[in-house]
Amino acid sequence: MNPKIKTEAVDELFDAILKLETREECYTFFEDLCTINEILSLSQRLDVAKMLRDKKTYMEIAEKTGASTATISRVNRSLSYGNDGYEMIFNRLG
Repeated sequence: MNPKIKTEAVDELFDAILKLETREECYTFFEDLCTINEILSLSQRLDVAKMLRDKKTYMEIAEKTGASTATISRVNRSLSYGNDGYEMIFNRLG
C-alpha cells in the first residue's frame, strides 16, 4: 500500500464504499462522488486489465475500449508491478 494515500480521509472514503450493499447504491453514491467521466475512466481501466489478462494486444484493447496506449500501459504496469489489487478482484469476481 502506498503510504501517500493512507490518510484518515481516504480511510473514511473506503469505509463508506464498504457500506454499499447493492449495485444501485453504488450508482447513487458514485454519481454523487465522481463525475461521469471519472466513473467511466475507472470502469475502462478494469476492462483494460481484464483484456490484458486475457492476452489481448494493445491494438485490440484500444479499439474495443477506446483507451489510449498510455492508459493501457499504465494498467499493464499495475498488473505486472502493482499490489495485485486487480488480481484480487478478478479472483473474487470469478
